[in-house]
Amino acid sequence: VEGKGCSVLDMSGLAQKGGPVMSHVRLADSPDAIHSTRVGTGAADLVIGCDVIVTASRDALSRMGEGRTHAAVNSTSTPTAAFVRNPDWQYPGAASESDIRAACGSEHVDLIDAGRIATALMGDTIATNMFMLGYAWQKGWVPLTEAAIIKAIELNGVSIEFNKQAFIWGRSAAHDLAAVEKLSRGKVTEAQVIEFKRVPTLDAIIAKRAEALTAYQDAAYAQQYRDFVAQVRAAESRLGDGVKSSRLTEAVARYLFKLMAYKDEYEVARLYTSGAFLKKIDGMFAGDYKIKFHLAPPLLARRDKQGHLIKQEFGPWMMKAFGVLAKFKALRGTALDIFGYSEERKTERALIGQYRQTLATLLPRLTADNLSKVVALASIPEDIRGYGHVKERHLKAAREKQAELLRALTPPEGADTSSQHAA
Repeated sequence: VEGKGCSVLDMSGLAQKGGPVMSHVRLADSPDAIHSTRVGTGAADLVIGCDVIVTASRDALSRMGEGRTHAAVNSTSTPTAAFVRNPDWQYPGAASESDIRAACGSEHVDLIDAGRIATALMGDTIATNMFMLGYAWQKGWVPLTEAAIIKAIELNGVSIEFNKQAFIWGRSAAHDLAAVEKLSRGKVTEAQVIEFKRVPTLDAIIAKRAEALTAYQDAAYAQQYRDFVAQVRAAESRLGDGVKSSRLTEAVARYLFKLMAYKDEYEVARLYTSGAFLKKIDGMFAGDYKIKFHLAPPLLARRDKQGHLIKQEFGPWMMKAFGVLAKFKALRGTALDIFGYSEERKTERALIGQYRQTLATLLPRLTADNLSKVVALASIPEDIRGYGHVKERHLKAAREKQAELLRALTPPEGADTSSQHAA
């Protein structure tokens, strides 16, 4: 548009989501001045990083030169394929940001929560890319005129007004980031409050989960939870002042709840129709929209060659069906619970009883010496994740871990365990 030379080389990978894409973009006063499509080592004048992990990759970092490269980086965390393979994977945001600062020099790096801001303002995460371009342009890091960029958006012919608006929001963020962040959060107060969340007390942990179980089933169900946690708490308190531990009680409070609140058909229906789900959707999308559900109900879904349930698409009418189903949660676990006859539901109910029975057997033998092992045993439900065949796989591994811990906690035959009752 301006008569300048330009080359673009898109490098695709397979590591993240559909695969990260790193584009080498070269601009020059004339096409003849461009001799290579790749940006050389340490030769980048600008890095627009729409994903902080990709921006901190070895290939991207190698293009940055300290004191030369400016970097505008989206700091919004994005789930990656690594989380699917490893549920305990931790997002390396801080480490990635540190690597980028080291490569460019801290004063040359701007980290912006662009994904969250752009989505809040525009209603779609795709706006992040053009938002980042607008930010970098306003900073003076893109050697093109605004008119040329706007003309390019128009010539591209895709979501023209949407992309123009995202570009303008990016410019505005570069000019006054605090003001744009305030608008994106819907805040009108002049003062900005930093809130430090307190670590919840044990009583707060128990109360919150008892309240959730009341909503899940009823008050009697929640009382069963409270009673067993109280039993564990009493046993742990008998260890004496020399221990002063609540680790076991807290573990049981968290993981007995997890087992008791297994997500069955009634709970899915309740969560969708409680009002919180639709409120969240309304906050994300404006105008007319249609909700579709992808579900694999055990009684209706077909199975693939491996025997795994295949998800089917259901239309907006499912919200009405959910509303009716949620009212029948009182049938859960009774002879009239048609969903309760599936193997998955039988297993989930059995896990609750097995968990309580195992711990009830160990509580009389609880000592300061074996406390850590009992806490580890009580925390095993943390490893039981997912649904259907995914849950089955995790459950198998969890049972193997449980068996190993139980062997370590079982006294040898003929051993005198009377001293173990004393603190």
